[in-house]
Amino acid sequence: MLYCFDPTPTPVVPVEGNDALFPVHRIYCVGRNYAEHALEMGGNPDREPPFFFSKPADTIVPSGSQLAYPQATENFHFEMELVIAIGKDGKDLKAEEAEDVIFGYAAGIDLTRRDLQAAAKKAGRPWDTAKGFDYSAPCAAITPKEQTSDIEQSRISLSVNGEVKQDAKISDMIWNPFEIVAHLSHFYTIKAGDLIYTGTPAGVGALNPGDTVEGKIEGLSPITLMIV
Repeated sequence: MLYCFDPTPTPVVPVEGNDALFPVHRIYCVGRNYAEHALEMGGNPDREPPFFFSKPADTIVPSGSQLAYPQATENFHFEMELVIAIGKDGKDLKAEEAEDVIFGYAAGIDLTRRDLQAAAKKAGRPWDTAKGFDYSAPCAAITPKEQTSDIEQSRISLSVNGEVKQDAKISDMIWNPFEIVAHLSHFYTIKAGDLIYTGTPAGVGALNPGDTVEGKIEGLSPITLMIV
């Protein structure tokens, strides 16, 4: 096939304990999926169903990267998240069917230009410039689900320069991983290669040049970044 120019390579994420690479199709993100974070951001966790936004697939960044402080922001935030990696297509799934389409799990960080998000919210506009900018979806290696124990009982945490900023349990989610996959599948046909960032606990905050970030989820590969 003849192209006008060389096509952009497919973004990939390494797989823990395997030489194979996970090709990324789409990135979906869940907003306000931990009660304390929903309150932190001015929401009501008792009433709000899950809602989704997306990031381009090529915003994926591997663990260990050095990231330049992004342009067009003065309030650059971290949001530590469990990432679900989809291994089979699915549509209109029930929660009890969701596990079958899950390939594995990873530690990820939803990087956010918070000032742009606040301005978009105030104007009733989309969040694309706040969430979908270059290098905004760091993701560690994916651990296949067969190699994980009960992921919902794992702790999730993030530290900046060695100081813990976020610390919670995956079970603190308003909507659990299977419910998230099922709910998303009613809006989209989810595809093998999709990644779902499942929301962040309370404690989000700003990053600055020189900061070292480490995110951990028990049983999964940690994620580290340096902001330069």
